[in-house]
This record gives sequence, structure tokens and C-alpha cells, in this order.
Amino acid sequence: MTVLLPGSTLGVMGGGQLGRMFVHAAQRMGYFTAVLDPDADSPAGRVSHHHVQADYLDEIGLARLSGFSDAVTTEFENVPADALARLAEKRPVAPGAAAVAIAQDRAEEKAHFMRCGVPVAPHAVIDGDEDLAAVGDDLLPGILKTTRLGYDGKGQVRVTTRAELRTAWDDLQRAPCVLEKLLPLAFECSVVVARGRDGAMVHLPVQRNLHRAGILAVTEVHDGCVAPDLAQRAVDATKAIAKGLDYVGVLCVEFFGLQDGSLVVNEVAPRPHNSGHWSIEGADVSQFELQVRTLAGLPLVQPRQHSPAIMLNLLGDLWFRDGQERTPDWAAVLALHGTHLHLYGKASARPGRKMGHLTITGGDVAGVRATALDAASRLGIAPF
Repeated sequence: MTVLLPGSTLGVMGGGQLGRMFVHAAQRMGYFTAVLDPDADSPAGRVSHHHVQADYLDEIGLARLSGFSDAVTTEFENVPADALARLAEKRPVAPGAAAVAIAQDRAEEKAHFMRCGVPVAPHAVIDGDEDLAAVGDDLLPGILKTTRLGYDGKGQVRVTTRAELRTAWDDLQRAPCVLEKLLPLAFECSVVVARGRDGAMVHLPVQRNLHRAGILAVTEVHDGCVAPDLAQRAVDATKAIAKGLDYVGVLCVEFFGLQDGSLVVNEVAPRPHNSGHWSIEGADVSQFELQVRTLAGLPLVQPRQHSPAIMLNLLGDLWFRDGQERTPDWAAVLALHGTHLHLYGKASARPGRKMGHLTITGGDVAGVRATALDAASRLGIAPF
């Protein structure tokens, strides 16, 4: 593939907030953009040069997107892999369909991790009654997860007994699932890596994450947020996973840090990730610029973090405080030094919906943390 210089058109499958931030990064660098999304009012479609309003498998829509675009990426992992394969017949596509297909299936994903020599939680794949009966007692208590279409805590049920396991599987419509043993968790972290077509890789610093109700709530990135030896292990594992996929693009890998000091991989996202949003203000190269560079074939440079950063996820719940709907007091938050507000342009708020994020940067960790806690208090976000 030749390098696509500014003035070319970069396409993206999906019109959500990740697509919107990719479009902003591409346009800042001088590229034209095209978005395919079925929603006429999608956040990315509203800011792109071209918006193809079509289903992800619509042949005419795919043809229009490839007609506009010199290369195509994706902004979420549940874009049908078949659609990416069809686009790849005419245009460079990154990440490729094969890598995305593995990320779409928890069973395939775990098999890939093990092939790469990366530790995973003890687990069993449940695809029928025989698999259910064969589950060992040592996997309980555990978390039953559907192999496909689960995100932000969806499609997941905690179980402690075999009876609960059977009931949970029935409640999940007896869909193919993975049962993972519950492990003594100390913390969660993630690594965002970018890999070019030539195999070159760069990464963001390791990000420490806090989830609430299965949804990312807070990300902290600064010296000391993850012990250096664990951070290096996470980076090495992420690069091994990306290399094993022959991956091209931006990839996020999430990990569990256990109380015994070990690290196990949780899952991958074949795209930029919520936990990497801080890089827009906190690093000299953001995860979205890395996505542009990998798609266009531009050189990859190792990002440098220039400020401690904390990111707060802004869910629709913030619009429904005290039993009534209202707009959060953004002026009060933006009065705090070092705050950077991103709202995603979604037409309506609802509980659990990702409406935006707030990044706090500053000269020292203590100051950034104090400001982040102050902002959280003003918004009605629980302290951390």
C-alpha cells in the first residue's frame, strides 16, 4: 500500500463517538472523511464530509463508501466482519476482517490469547448441554458471558452455584457462552497499541481503569498508577496479541491485575478505546491520530505523555439528578483549571449512555486528582 497523504479520503464504518473523534483527527491533519452508519443523525456522520446512511451489510452502501474512500477503518468491534472483507476487495481496510472476527467472539479471543502465550482466567466454553454438564466445580463462582455482542457489562451474569449457572444460561437464551472463574481482583488496566502494515508498533502508557456496573467510569494515567514491572508485562502481552493477529490499526487490550501480583488478559477492542481518550490532551500523539497514521500508512512515532491525566466518563445518568432531567452545570466544571470537556453530539441522554468525557490534566498528580474529584463532585459522580 502506498502512503495516503493529506487530501485523501479516509472512511470509517460506524458513526458513534469514536468515529467522530477519528473524523476530527483526520480532518485536522488535512484528510477528507466518509462515514457509513444507518443513523441519519449519527455523531460522526454529522461532522464528516460524506455520510452514507445504510446498513453495514448493504451492498449499495458499501459500494458508496468504497467509492468515496481511499482506505477504510472501523470504530466499533461489532461491525460485521463480512462487511470489512467486502470492502477489502476494493480498498485497504485496517483492521482486517479476520482480526475483527476474533475480537467479536470471546471463545476465539481466548484461544488466540493462549496461542500468544498470554495468561487468561480459567474458563470453559458452553455451547450445549454437554458443555454445561462438564463444567468443573473449580470454575465457580464465576461470570457467564455470551461469546458475542457483549459490551459494557451486557450479556454477563455472575453465578455461584450450578443451579444459578443453568438458570443464567437459560436467561441468556442458551446462547454460546464462556464461563470465567472469578479471580481476586486488585485493579484493572489497559494498553492501547498502534501497529502499522510494516509491523512497527508504538503504544500509549498503561492506563489504570475503574469500572462501575460494567461500564468504564474513571481512567488514570500517571507515574505510579501501575507498578513498572506489571506495566511492562501488559505492554509486552499487548504487542504479542497484536503481532499474533497480524493486526494493522489501533488495538486496546484490557487486563486484570490480581492480588497475587499476576496479570491476566480480559478482552481486546479492535479500535480506539474509552480508556485512551485522555491522550487527546495528555499526550503529543492521541490514539485517534495513531488510527489515522496506521490507516494512511504514515510513520508511527512513540507517543509521549506530557501531563498526568484523569478521564471521567460522562454517562446519561448525569442528566437525571434529583428525579428530574436537566443539563449538567458545565460552566462550574470548566471553571476548574485543566478541565477538557468532550460531548459527543448525541441527541438525547439516557441512563448508561456514553454522552461524553471530561479529561483533567495538570502539572502534578496530586493537583490533577484533586481537580478530578472536585469536578466529579460538581457533576454528581461518585468519588474514587
